[in-house]
Amino acid sequence: MKENKTPWSVYVVYMLVLIFMMVAGTVKGQNICKTDVCVVEFNAGWNKANSVEWLDKLNDCGVQRINIDEGDWRKKYNIVVVPTIIVFNGEEVKRYQADLSFTMGVTRKEVQEEVDEILMEDF
Repeated sequence: MKENKTPWSVYVVYMLVLIFMMVAGTVKGQNICKTDVCVVEFNAGWNKANSVEWLDKLNDCGVQRINIDEGDWRKKYNIVVVPTIIVFNGEEVKRYQADLSFTMGVTRKEVQEEVDEILMEDF
């Protein structure tokens, strides 16, 4: 009776597919946002007084606040002034930066309009 052996090349292909799936999952997992469209405020601990109060009132998007004192956020996202607000849709779409007094000049309405425009592009 002849044994049916699986050729070693089949195992190699399975391993390559498995490695590809793991790498693809890791790259996707590095996204700063848990949702497709999100708004992130980058600020520093010493500048909490100038935090954007209305950020949590935005609709139809994820919201995150990141303290650039912790980790390499400043370098990774090229944050040169705080607070900085970045709108993401998988990648950076729009950036708003504070003025020289470290206060944000953009309004909630302007950021919400950017989010709404991104969402409407999908239709």
